[in-house]
Amino acid sequence: MDTIDVTGRVLTVRQPQVLDQLRLFKSVGPVLAQNQPYLGMAMVACAVTAIDGVPVPTPANEYQIESLIQRLGDAGLRAAGAVLDPSPSDDEVREQAGN
Repeated sequence: MDTIDVTGRVLTVRQPQVLDQLRLFKSVGPVLAQNQPYLGMAMVACAVTAIDGVPVPTPANEYQIESLIQRLGDAGLRAAGAVLDPSPSDDEVREQAGN
């Protein structure tokens, strides 16, 4: 799915599959795999498969993950995160509240 961040970049985001998650755990290593904030940010970054139509290779190590996070910045991570975990609609909020 494509989304546009606030800087105008078109990001192609793909929902990570189980194998993607397993590979990410291997890439970050056992210590960082236990660090939920780091792992969450890395998972969002690794879900970006292209920026402005240019393919983004899947990071294979900690350095590559951090380089991609730096490249995406706050704007890219927010846009990709919104695709992966969209905000509920007003109707969904009312339904969950029992109204």
